[in-house]
Parts: sequence; C-alpha cells; structure tokens
Amino acid sequence: MQDKNFDKLAQKFAHNIYGTTKGDIRMAVLWRDLQEQLPLLGNRPLRVLDAGGGFGYFSLKLARLGHQVVLCDISETMLQQAQQLIDAEPEAVDITLVHAPIQQLHIVEHGQFDLILCHAVAEWLVDARETLAQLLTLLHPGGLFSLMFYNKEAMRFHALTAGNFDYVKNGLKSKKKNRLSPEHPLEIPTVRQWFDDWSVTLLCASGVRVIHDYMNKRLPDNYDERQLIAVELEYSRREPYLSLGRYIHFLGQKR
Repeated sequence: MQDKNFDKLAQKFAHNIYGTTKGDIRMAVLWRDLQEQLPLLGNRPLRVLDAGGGFGYFSLKLARLGHQVVLCDISETMLQQAQQLIDAEPEAVDITLVHAPIQQLHIVEHGQFDLILCHAVAEWLVDARETLAQLLTLLHPGGLFSLMFYNKEAMRFHALTAGNFDYVKNGLKSKKKNRLSPEHPLEIPTVRQWFDDWSVTLLCASGVRVIHDYMNKRLPDNYDERQLIAVELEYSRREPYLSLGRYIHFLGQKR
C-alpha cells in the first residue's frame, strides 16, 4: 500500500475543493482557529511547515503576514501550481517548495518549526500515527500543531442518512472506488489519544462542515452562503455538531 499522490487528480481536486462552498467553510474554520492561537507564539516572524500543503493556500496567507514558510508536497503538479500562485503575488513572499513525501522531512536538513500545518493529509496515509509522530520531531517545544483529518464517524453518519446501509455494514468499504474519497478516515478518540501520547496539549477542536453536508438540497429562496459560513463557525465547536463535522481540526501545543 502507498500513500496517496494527487498528481493525476490535481485539477479535479482543485475544482472539488477550492473555490467552492466546501472550500470556503474549510478556510473560514481553520483560519479562525489559527488566528486565535497564533498569539501564543508571540508577535514575531515564525518558521512554518505546511506538510502536504498542496497548492499552498495557507502557506500564502501566512507568508503574506511575514512568516517564513516551507511548503512540502508529494505532488509535483500541485507544487507547480503553488509556484504559479507565488509568482503572481504583488509582493515577494518567503516560501520554499520541497517536492517530497512528508516522511522524508528531517530535522538535520530542514530544522525545527514554530508551527506545523497538516491539513487533509492524514486520511491518505497508510500509517498516519507513525508519520505524524515523525513530523512532530520537527516542531519546537511550545510550537503549535494544526491537524485537520477526515472524520470516520461523519463518513458513517452521512452514509446512513443517504440510506447506504450495506456500505455501512461492509465497514465503509465500497466495491467501486471513488478516487477522491479518503482511504484511511480517522476517529476522534483515536486522534485525541495520539495527541496525549505525543505530549501535545489540545488547545481547540472544531468540526469542519458540520451543517453543509447534511443540508436539504431544496434551499429557501433567501439562502445566503455567507450566512451558512457564519452558522458553520457558530456550531463548529458545539456538540453534537462538532463530532459530525466531515473533517475535524485539532490545534495543539507541544509540551
């Protein structure tokens, strides 16, 4: 088994996520969480690692604030598109691109970081626990770890509400593979335990797309995406909504 490489799916992935309501919700929740916790690191330029960062959306947002960013991804196609976005910036930004699996990142070559982002990557890894533990060796003590992972319980609940009972009974395994459906979804209690094992204190937890994916397809005439994003932000940290988020965002601090 191999970790997922999106080289051949880069355009489809971009179309399905970026520039869509789903993507807007993801960005709003993650950026809200990051902005709340970044002051813990002081008012200074930070070294940031965007592990599996793809096109570099958050790399650019953080670099525009004056932070030094290393953007690593296994997909050469995604990094080429990231470079195009960097080149289009009106002012120079400090982003270094690394074409490699995140397992190849090493403290000797790359040093340590104040903030590590790993968003929508873990669910594509054959051994997420080991890979993420290795990644955390690159995080300074006191540094922040931002992990967004695909929620197995939401995957199950969504299938149940769609009436796909055989799929659920079969352990969420389908005969017909969807290339954009995560292969290794994770459970919230499992990842909470990993954080404890790694000596990472969980500072905040948010659900991503806690409402969007369960909405009735017949929307009222006055439906407004801005209202949806506001409501997603409002309910993203409340149970039971948090635990039904299609993705879960954990932001922790290394002890």
